[in-house]
Amino acid sequence: MGASYRQFCPVSKAMELLDERWTLLVVRELMLGSDHFNQLRRGLPRMSPSLLSRRLQQLARAGIVERAESGGEVRYRLTAAGEELRPVVEALGVWGTRWIPDLADPDLDPKLLLWDMHRNVDHAVVPPRRTVVAFEFMDVAPGVARWWLVMTAGDVDVCDDDPGDEPAALVRTSLRTLTEIWRGDRTWASAVGDESLRVLATGDVVSALPGWFLLSPFASVPRPVPLTHEPVH
Repeated sequence: MGASYRQFCPVSKAMELLDERWTLLVVRELMLGSDHFNQLRRGLPRMSPSLLSRRLQQLARAGIVERAESGGEVRYRLTAAGEELRPVVEALGVWGTRWIPDLADPDLDPKLLLWDMHRNVDHAVVPPRRTVVAFEFMDVAPGVARWWLVMTAGDVDVCDDDPGDEPAALVRTSLRTLTEIWRGDRTWASAVGDESLRVLATGDVVSALPGWFLLSPFASVPRPVPLTHEPVH
């Protein structure tokens, strides 16, 4: 736990635990369904494994996370106290979407974007057979420019190596463009319209593809209306 604020205020007592770097993001990942260490790492790709291990230990000692081991497999889940943080994390996401909209280039991460997208696939509309969608980002280094989502019945996997299947679609775009679509900052149709996103596929897949992916849970958050300044007469 972080250094004490030496205040009796319950907000300060809560923040002694929660304002340490990465802590609330670990809680966020657990809320989104990651329950294995490697799943947590994939959702927090820039967090070192040793720091993730320390944060999980701290959260477990505080009664926020429960560690369960069965058959050599370790799972983490939120306790009742951890679940009570859900509206706090959701409110922070809404606030950040509305009031901190700017994305710097270092904020963009293809691994994190595809990981977020893979857990928001609409299985009710994707083809029932094994289906691969390839993504090629034109504005990142060649080593991290190509990614694949492999969709099967009720499951999706993220691959950074070619899975060998002929893709049903190849999406060519910039990392920023796809991130903005995912966040709800712009639409798929507008990106296709200005050719900042291109889909190479048969006509039926081109039209169906946007519906295969649900957007970020915060994509529908209303943005502030820009102030308009009336001319001074």
